[in-house]
Amino acid sequence: MTLTRSSVDVALRGRRLRRTPGLRRLVRETRLHPDMLVQPLFVRPGHEVREEIGAMPGQFRLSPDELTAEAARLRDAGVGAVLLFGLPGDKDDQGSGAWADDGIVQQALRTLRAADPELTLIADVCLCEYTSHGHCGVFAGDTIDNDATLPLLARSAVSLAAAGADIVAPSAMMDGQVAAIRRALDGEGRQDVAILAYAAKHASAFYGPFRDAADSAPQRGDRKSYQMDPANGREALREIDADLAEGADMIMVKPALPALDILAAARGRTNVPLAAYQVSGEYASLVAAAQNGWLDRRAAALESLTAIARAGADLIITYFAAEAAEWLRKEPE
Repeated sequence: MTLTRSSVDVALRGRRLRRTPGLRRLVRETRLHPDMLVQPLFVRPGHEVREEIGAMPGQFRLSPDELTAEAARLRDAGVGAVLLFGLPGDKDDQGSGAWADDGIVQQALRTLRAADPELTLIADVCLCEYTSHGHCGVFAGDTIDNDATLPLLARSAVSLAAAGADIVAPSAMMDGQVAAIRRALDGEGRQDVAILAYAAKHASAFYGPFRDAADSAPQRGDRKSYQMDPANGREALREIDADLAEGADMIMVKPALPALDILAAARGRTNVPLAAYQVSGEYASLVAAAQNGWLDRRAAALESLTAIARAGADLIITYFAAEAAEWLRKEPE
């Protein structure tokens, strides 16, 4: 049978609402906004240092004095929040630089707070960048000692809060870390400082460029005994429940694109703000493909961020934050 126009009865014509740019914008279900984006920053000792990260083109290690200009650049782009990581001058087996009053991130927090009082400052809480062995906790023999690590993370969180952090973000994946940090903050009169918990953080292959950027690769072994198996989704939801029960104000899923199913499940499970971290390997993959002419950088970056938001993220930590904020102000298709 040959179908003619008159013999085809189509009840639904979705194309009616896709016909023009105006119609597409009008009915768009997921809308990105610069306010959702958080820019990670790497801070290192020195003066007038702006050192490009080889594995992450367009991202830099910055000395504290460079942060004033960086804050202005981000503000001009429309980005209102940053997540800080530090590269200390010295390391030891305890990671004591993480809680030093004059630690590199503590310096960065004070500089940024003075430069832009309205900028939301998030400080990562972990030991991996500060330990000589590169692990997120301290060793007892050949094993990372979970309970011995907790007071060190708590001490670091208090120090970062005192330096000006609005939010502390424990990423070490130690059991009980949120409760230990909440008790320590409250005990020091820091009840107003929020906790963004890296609740579902997988031992991902996509972290490689970050470890180069932050000089935080393990010197022996790996982190699979404390970071999650990427194959486990139900366990991720148990981790989220545990961190919320311990007092987390917000939760994070990391990495983002490889864990969109977990992000969506978390969104259906809780009403607290939900963050997703589009990690270094996700960023580097898109940038490399664009540099080779295989992808359109702007289109691919915005599509990936839209997918993360569509899955349920309220805020997205991404190395595309400044670029994406500028693109969004131009109302891309």
